[in-house]
Amino acid sequence: MTRTPPVKRPKDGKPILPSRIPQGDLFLLDSPLYGEIRGERSLMAFPFFALSKNAWMKPLSYQTDTVTIEVRPSAGGVATIYDKEIVLYIASLMAAKLEAGDDVAQDFVFTAHDLFSVTGSNHSARSYGRLSEALERLQGTQIKTNIEAGGEGEEGFFSWLSEAKLHYTKTRAGERRLKAVKVRLCDWLFRAILLDRHVLDYAATYFQLGPIERRIYEVARSTAEGDGFEIDLATFRLQIGYQNPLANFRAALRQIVAADTIPDYRLELVETLADPDAIDTVRRGRRTNPVRVVITRRPAQLTDGVSSSLSRMVLSTAEASAPTQTASQSPMRAAPQSSDESENPDSDDAI
Repeated sequence: MTRTPPVKRPKDGKPILPSRIPQGDLFLLDSPLYGEIRGERSLMAFPFFALSKNAWMKPLSYQTDTVTIEVRPSAGGVATIYDKEIVLYIASLMAAKLEAGDDVAQDFVFTAHDLFSVTGSNHSARSYGRLSEALERLQGTQIKTNIEAGGEGEEGFFSWLSEAKLHYTKTRAGERRLKAVKVRLCDWLFRAILLDRHVLDYAATYFQLGPIERRIYEVARSTAEGDGFEIDLATFRLQIGYQNPLANFRAALRQIVAADTIPDYRLELVETLADPDAIDTVRRGRRTNPVRVVITRRPAQLTDGVSSSLSRMVLSTAEASAPTQTASQSPMRAAPQSSDESENPDSDDAI
């Protein structure tokens, strides 16, 4: 899917006020979003989402000595890393309200236009259709975890959105026009953002990354202390949420290392001395040296260079066309639109 760079937001320090929908006046908009995209730390560190754009119908699980996660699919599959964009957008709206000293509730109302502008998504009819499907997966996917939020634990399953609705109006020709999206954030994530305040900024180029690169960035951002950290390949694969064999994961990482486009961080694969009695069953009985993943933080000037390079790569493939605007959209915020989208084959079936 073609991605355009996210719209730059003014940072003038002014309070963020909700916009009123000009027709109907049934509710207030929490959009537009100003400032950075932000995410809750546990949601960054652990694999809650499928690394695929296509439907993933199998349950997901993750378990360590301290953390357990179980994810059950909805009728449309498990919520994906691309569906997570909506959760990040909502979390960012909430964090912005808290920073401004505003009261917050679990219900959020926003325009799809602003969501697409923030995430750099195409504004085509297909994107609106995908939005509806993503909301269904976020509402239908069931999650169970022992990770506490706001000092409280939960037994049982919850979904990311306990409510998700698309509000339409009709034109004189009888066509439906999307007016706003209304969602209710789950108790678990709402408490985590409101009470724990473990919310981290995302790099501006995050939405231009592929699924595995997104998870690598999130794990690095939420886990790295100081200049970086290292982890064995098998453990890293589990934390990323990669479902295919370890050998496939190693091959994918080698390509990512060569591309070197992870924002703010550099990835390196380091072979260590193997135990002479150990047999790597993944390689069909051949002895191989264990691999460790080393992640280091880039110096500031190198970070800026990687971000600029990634933005140029995206801009060179994006299709430009004139923006359009509806009555419910904020002025001067339209992003490039296209009547068609070119699919990125590398983003399909990443897991």
